[in-house]
Amino acid sequence: MTTTPARPTSRARTTSPLPAPPRPDAPARSGYARLPQLAGRAFLPVAFLARLPFSMLTIGTLLLVSSTTGSVALGGLASASTALGTALGGPTQGALADRVGQRRVLLVAVPVATLAVLGLVLAASASGATAAVLAAAAVTGASAPQVGPLARVRWLRLAADEPRTVEAAMSYESTADEVSFVLGPALVGILASAGSPQVAVLVAAGGIAVFGTAFALHPTARATGVRLPATASPDADAGAGATSAPTGAVGTLALVRREAVVLVGMLAMGLLFGGTQAALTALTRDAGVPGSAGLVYAVMGVGSAVTALSVVALPRRWGPRSRWITFATGLVAGAVALLLAAASGSLTAVVVAVAATGLFVGPVMVTVFTVAGERAPAGRTASAMTLVASANVVGVAIGASGGGALADGISTTAAFVLPVVAAVLLVATGVSLTSRPQGERRAGDDERERVV
Repeated sequence: MTTTPARPTSRARTTSPLPAPPRPDAPARSGYARLPQLAGRAFLPVAFLARLPFSMLTIGTLLLVSSTTGSVALGGLASASTALGTALGGPTQGALADRVGQRRVLLVAVPVATLAVLGLVLAASASGATAAVLAAAAVTGASAPQVGPLARVRWLRLAADEPRTVEAAMSYESTADEVSFVLGPALVGILASAGSPQVAVLVAAGGIAVFGTAFALHPTARATGVRLPATASPDADAGAGATSAPTGAVGTLALVRREAVVLVGMLAMGLLFGGTQAALTALTRDAGVPGSAGLVYAVMGVGSAVTALSVVALPRRWGPRSRWITFATGLVAGAVALLLAAASGSLTAVVVAVAATGLFVGPVMVTVFTVAGERAPAGRTASAMTLVASANVVGVAIGASGGGALADGISTTAAFVLPVVAAVLLVATGVSLTSRPQGERRAGDDERERVV
């Protein structure tokens, strides 16, 4: 089993050729076959297991705080604090990774996140420690390793000259995300039922420590180092100032402008996710089966995972803008069908509509992340990916709170209007998508690069 990425070695950095790209008309499976060749076979399971604890923490925090304090409201606040921490800490991790490399950032984030989760368990068990609970939850979210976005950055660098492989990698990553966000809550439910919510959260902490460290130390982390032209000296400074895009507040604002359409689109996706979760929770509550909300929502993840893997088989002449609009339109149709099914009062019809909606989720996610990577300036790819992922987290938080307010304030059926609005917004952002911003060219556009 090899774990070394198939890129030029340090002994022949400037002379060894890059891996030969597959033919543009190669079958879809060739793209997936390239992934272990580029990153090493161990990377796929390591990266998947490293992101699983994050998917356990949202519902795990809610269950932990609610059960130990007896306050569902405090549990909701703690979960919201985790999301807020992620929204702020995710882009920060990405910006630092662009400047000093992923490995250094992750080797700090992993122990901090592990300790924060342990602190959350202790704070939740102490009476009258509301402030400590919320603070620990926020630190947990902020320091949780951004495995999904950072893994995408690694693929973008490793397969920079292989468009088909990049598509395969983005499809795989979206599928891994979907599967983890189905398995994570399910694992929490099993551990909480067999033991307690504390056990589930502690297992998540252990997963962060073990698999987060493995992800940080994997050789692919070197592929995300600062890149210099092949003519540069091997001893050239690869420090913080070596990126080709502005950093700091100015750089962040410039990045937000470049990725504005993508950020709004991912915010809309989060709004659809959160709104659907809240609406399904209210629906199953009204149906007398409140515990089945997670299972019904998981149906969406299953369909999404399947179709995400198929995106790589689509013809390359079908551009990102057309794909975005087409699949987002499918989401509109699915969300409308879900609204009508909820109005009918048939739980079976709702499950069918959720499954149909999920078929379009994966392709949209793959397209949005692909566009985000294409629009990111040289040296800011990690910043772009974590910023886009954080937009999704914010959207989920808004959708969950808004959907819950509609369900309690108006009706359960009214809550299903929110996913429809989110899907329409997603179509609008796709229509407004233009070609890749002009300006600074991405690393490798004009000359072959090497990793320092």
